Amino acid sequence: MKTYILERQQELPLTINACWEFFSSPQNLSTITPDWLNFSICSDPVDEIYAGQMIEYRVTPLANLSWRWLTEITHVAPPFFFVDEQRSGPYRLWHHQHHFKATETGTLMTDIVHYQLPFAIVGQCCHGLVAGKLQQIFDYRAQSLSQRFPKNEEFPD
Repeated sequence: MKTYILERQQELPLTINACWEFFSSPQNLSTITPDWLNFSICSDPVDEIYAGQMIEYRVTPLANLSWRWLTEITHVAPPFFFVDEQRSGPYRLWHHQHHFKATETGTLMTDIVHYQLPFAIVGQCCHGLVAGKLQQIFDYRAQSLSQRFPKNEEFPD
């Protein structure tokens, strides 16, 4: 089974602690997810993630195909990184690393996603479509974050 990798970086004009505060709150995920995914959190709300936490979502990634998606937060090292891994959902494997590194002008956020598609060769044949959708989701996320945290604001010391 082929493992694909998606890596994205974005610098935000936030301190590493402010960046961590925003991204470690599961409720903020819906604010940076495109509406066409019909994303919703099914789990009880919590203020901040922790290792071992299970979070259940509902997503509609393709043509009204709705899935429950259960992820586990497997690693947490505030304010530097956390990892979520799919336990059940649309992928055969989903391992998403979120890294945060302080810079002179804010925080460099790096996402590294390792994923595998279900259905063996059929899944591999559909990879172009899935990869395109993932790019759209992460493009939307980057745009939403740029609008929410514009770079023209003075970076706090």
